[in-house]
Amino acid sequence: MSQSSQRPGRLGVGVISAGKVGAVLGAALRAAGHAVVGVHASSPESRERAAALLPEVPVLDVPTIVERSELVLLAVPDDQLPGLVSGLAAIGAWQPGQLVVHTSGRYGTEVLEPVRAAGGIGLAVHPAMTFTGLSLDLQRLVDCSFGVTAAAPVLPIAQALVVEMGAEPVVIAEADRPLYHAALAHGSNHVMTILGESMQVLGEIGVEHPDRVLGPLVRATVDNALASGENALTGPVARGDVSTVVAHVAALRELAGDGAPADAGSRPGDSDRDAGTAVPGPGEQLLAGYRALAHQTARRAVASGRIDETTYRAVIAALENEDRA
Repeated sequence: MSQSSQRPGRLGVGVISAGKVGAVLGAALRAAGHAVVGVHASSPESRERAAALLPEVPVLDVPTIVERSELVLLAVPDDQLPGLVSGLAAIGAWQPGQLVVHTSGRYGTEVLEPVRAAGGIGLAVHPAMTFTGLSLDLQRLVDCSFGVTAAAPVLPIAQALVVEMGAEPVVIAEADRPLYHAALAHGSNHVMTILGESMQVLGEIGVEHPDRVLGPLVRATVDNALASGENALTGPVARGDVSTVVAHVAALRELAGDGAPADAGSRPGDSDRDAGTAVPGPGEQLLAGYRALAHQTARRAVASGRIDETTYRAVIAALENEDRA
């Protein structure tokens, strides 16, 4: 491994690869005083990103980066991580004392067992943030938390690296990594799906700039939810406004076309198999999504005492378009 020429305690860092996450975190470590000794960038986009965020850092192949680095940053897609780690182990690339850090949310450090077997130190640090791959992400790290997993003796190393990048480390147990990642995906990725559907509906009725209509509402909703949690729950389902729910379902059924196909595949818990092999159309998807999330909201509303059992049953009947609604 090369020895960093920076001040004591600084490391020679290799970045694999220059995707949106890797390039930004490599730049953050460089800003903290570490020397980035090489970056892997196979596509034109990643090479452009490396040139912008890691100027003058040589673009190298993966084995050369591992050979030259005291700290290897593995910022590859989740599904590629196990094969990459084991493949490098098979060619004897990992070195004793080497720090190997991956950024996957799904995995803890068990996936880095080949590194430990070679005498290296495995650390998992996952940024709970979406990345653009631009320099503005470096400022966003200040408000970001990282899910950190590592063996107790080396946990302070992982925490220190996160702090150096300007973020806050949050310790996640190895066994809890899948739930941790599922929670983040549910709270972020699925929001993108909901917003996409909402903007689609607004576009269907002729709203030219759905983002402008939804923007203030969504930002206020997120702020209120983060500040007040369940106390911020609002809307017709949470209030038990059954007639409004009936109107919503009727309008979405009309958007889906004939209500019958949407009914067949939109009940919570139904699968695509139950609805047949055809992919539901956009209107059917909107109705199915609305119903599923409204069911969840109703359950939370009755559990928290916002609505009583009678109102809850009326809301559920309205969602299913039953006569008693």
